[in-house]
Amino acid sequence: MAIVVTGATGHLGRLIVESLLDRGVPADGIVALGRDTGRLADLHARGVTVRQADYNDVDSLRAAFAGADKLVYVSGTELGRRVEQARNVITAAREAGVGLIAYTSIPKADTSRLILAAEHRGTEQEIAASGLPYVFLRNSWYFENYLPQIPTYLEHGVAGAAGDGRVSAAARADYADAAAAVVTGEGHANQVYELGGSPFTLADLAAELSRQTGRDVRYTDLPEETYIEVLVGAGVPRDYAAVLADGDRGIARGELDVEGDDLKRLIGREPVTLADAIRAAL
Repeated sequence: MAIVVTGATGHLGRLIVESLLDRGVPADGIVALGRDTGRLADLHARGVTVRQADYNDVDSLRAAFAGADKLVYVSGTELGRRVEQARNVITAAREAGVGLIAYTSIPKADTSRLILAAEHRGTEQEIAASGLPYVFLRNSWYFENYLPQIPTYLEHGVAGAAGDGRVSAAARADYADAAAAVVTGEGHANQVYELGGSPFTLADLAAELSRQTGRDVRYTDLPEETYIEVLVGAGVPRDYAAVLADGDRGIARGELDVEGDDLKRLIGREPVTLADAIRAAL
């Protein structure tokens, strides 16, 4: 029996596979899935089983899940199709006899008003209704949402529409480690974990950049519509800009401020801090 990881060609899925290997799971006990298996050739060379799968193709999922004991279901990226895709995943998982689905969701998915939360909520509902044992890994934002923008922040400052709201962002690798911990451990069936690091405001992000670089980096808070226009002006497609701005509005409402220490408990150590993440990026 094997642990299957979907979306292994993506950043999070790849890190989950790496974390499983680091935790001592034999390579031949891991199945890495992706639409383009050529991007998984290095994992195949290390002994990981590689299979092609597409959330929109239930037959490909049936073949990919064969022999699976546990499934790490990394949420898809096609907005508007994710609940339909979840039904395909559930159908194939049930037929394969999967014993546990660990799904990467979003904080407070059952109550959040974020645009992105609606499909996560629908997916959670579909999985729970399926009768299959599950774990919901409700990941807050990644540090990596912000780190690639550091050169822009140093030149123009940090802009957003989050007010003084706090976001419990964490390193993508820490979320991956939490997923690996769940599918290699026991006692997680039908649990919901709200995952995030120590919360910070976007003004805190600017201040930490100032501290580490000696530059004067400040946060400028904007109305949501103005922030959308700033993003569009920077080349972001308008629909995606609206989702990003809505994320900041969610931060302002406290919807990405995660309470508790679920992430720390799952990974068995302190999560990477914002200061450490910035230091490494610089």
